Amino acid sequence: MSDGKKRIGKTMFSAGSAVLVFVILVVVNILFARTTLRLDATEDNLYSLSDGTRTILSELDQDVVIKVFYSKHVTTMPSNIKTFAQRVIDFLSEYEHFGKGRISVEQYDPQPDSEEEDWAVKYGMKGIDMPTGETVYLGLVALAADQEAAIPFIDPTQEMRLEYDLTRIIARVQTAERMKIAVYSGLPVFGRPAMGMGGPQGGQEPWFFIQELKKNYELIQVQPDADRIDPAAKLLVLFHPKNMSDTLAFAVDQYVLAGGNAIVFADPMSLMDDPRMGPGGSIPEKLLKAWGVSMPDGKAVADFSFATRLRNRNNQVENNPLWLSAKAEAFNTDNIITADLESMLMPVAGAIEILPDSSTTVETLVHSSPNNQMVDAFSHNMDVSTLRRDFKPSQTVRNLAVRISGTFTTAFPDGKPKTGAKEGQAETESKAPEETLKEGNGKAVVIVVGDSDLLYDGYYLSRQNFLGFNISNIFNDNLNFLLNTSEMLTGNPALISIRTRGTFERPFTRVKELERMAQDRWLDQEQALVRKVEETNEKLRMLEQQKDASQRAILSEEQEKEIARFQEEKLKINKELKIVRRNLRADIEQLGSTIKFINIFLVPILIGIGGIIFAFSRRRKA
Repeated sequence: MSDGKKRIGKTMFSAGSAVLVFVILVVVNILFARTTLRLDATEDNLYSLSDGTRTILSELDQDVVIKVFYSKHVTTMPSNIKTFAQRVIDFLSEYEHFGKGRISVEQYDPQPDSEEEDWAVKYGMKGIDMPTGETVYLGLVALAADQEAAIPFIDPTQEMRLEYDLTRIIARVQTAERMKIAVYSGLPVFGRPAMGMGGPQGGQEPWFFIQELKKNYELIQVQPDADRIDPAAKLLVLFHPKNMSDTLAFAVDQYVLAGGNAIVFADPMSLMDDPRMGPGGSIPEKLLKAWGVSMPDGKAVADFSFATRLRNRNNQVENNPLWLSAKAEAFNTDNIITADLESMLMPVAGAIEILPDSSTTVETLVHSSPNNQMVDAFSHNMDVSTLRRDFKPSQTVRNLAVRISGTFTTAFPDGKPKTGAKEGQAETESKAPEETLKEGNGKAVVIVVGDSDLLYDGYYLSRQNFLGFNISNIFNDNLNFLLNTSEMLTGNPALISIRTRGTFERPFTRVKELERMAQDRWLDQEQALVRKVEETNEKLRMLEQQKDASQRAILSEEQEKEIARFQEEKLKINKELKIVRRNLRADIEQLGSTIKFINIFLVPILIGIGGIIFAFSRRRKA
């Protein structure tokens, strides 16, 4: 009887425990149903809102409604777009959470001939036509008061920019006023219109960075004959201002003295410039001198530590030291503009030197490695082997981009340069001279970059056609550098920390470092071989000169010995080069084997050892 009561008690206890667990689960689900709990284990917190976004969300003046148009009903949609769309929707819930009631997200499925599809078309959403004939939408629009800003298609390949794009349109709809940026360029960055009969058809679209700037700013195109920069412009961009007139240079000088900020993309030789226009300085030296810096004319930085792998004219891949692939160590981590940049491509870039008597504050933003040498900019047409043969590292770090701040003095101490009267217009003596500035009214900032080609579309952007939709894939930080700088100098630095929080790509940095070290050793050996070749040829020429005319076609005993000695030395050095290459491959293969062992065997071994220890401990307790 006692055993029966015990069994009944155990049964009731088990049933009560099950009911209690069920009640706990229900209560926990009710309590946490509206709570978002996320653990972001990525190194750069790629899936969490950054501090910049939270700052902007905390300062919202207007409530924002985000309407998401996603064709969820399309069953034939590619799986990668489905997964990406869900990540976008989940990410938007973070905006709702941190918006604290100021942001609401609405989802719409624009089915054919529905009211939702009409709204998608009204807000400018761009649909992708599937091979099955269905149209897929994945875009959104932000609405606040009477303002709206849309992302017609959310590009899956641009997930790294997703938070920046979302926060940018939220910030944009808070005000109707758009800041102005004045742009002067010696290259056709604004594009060319299509010509009529007898001319080239189709025209040329604006460069991509111009299109990106237009999303946030109103651009003012400065003409070559301008004698004044619009004071309403918050920023002035000078893009390869080749052969700038004194009148325009004076206007730039006065704009900076009045407290205007500027970005200057100078260039020792632009690869995008028309060679038929002839050589010409990228910016007047007098302006650079007034700002406290200089840039050697026609000289470029050759850096084998930052060399870029390119195909030469013989279709062979080689490391070109004039095409600089700046790595993370090249950026100033103490400046918010470059703190989180990871890579930039700067083809044929010049060095920016700080003048010793400068009264301004010059801060380096991007620099070369010590393994560089200044060479003629036209050397980019030479074979890399020729550059390597004459290469002598300077062991001096060169500035590729600098930030200059302070109160500037004029580059025109004699006042405004005189210009002749326009045709049909006589000069008047009675006209009062315009008041010009000799000293700055206050502090200003000028950022000088030693290259302009870095903003050509092909050097940071790849385009592809995805289901009939043109998709742009940005593969380095060239554009980010410009946008960071623009936002910083126009007074909106909060967006900078959003765009440059991190990257989804993790390259094998250790392998790249092994390749670079081996390349340096190989370069030393190769240069030694070239020097011995030149020394041997010189000795052979001297021996040849010592013979008379009847012995010209006959090798002397000294020549034969010298040639034999050189052949032995050449074989020895070539053997050393093979050893260097073999060691490089061995180091990389050893690293790969170690990683494979860790990934394939180490974890199961550790789990097995843990299981054995656990089994022994249980047996011992039993």
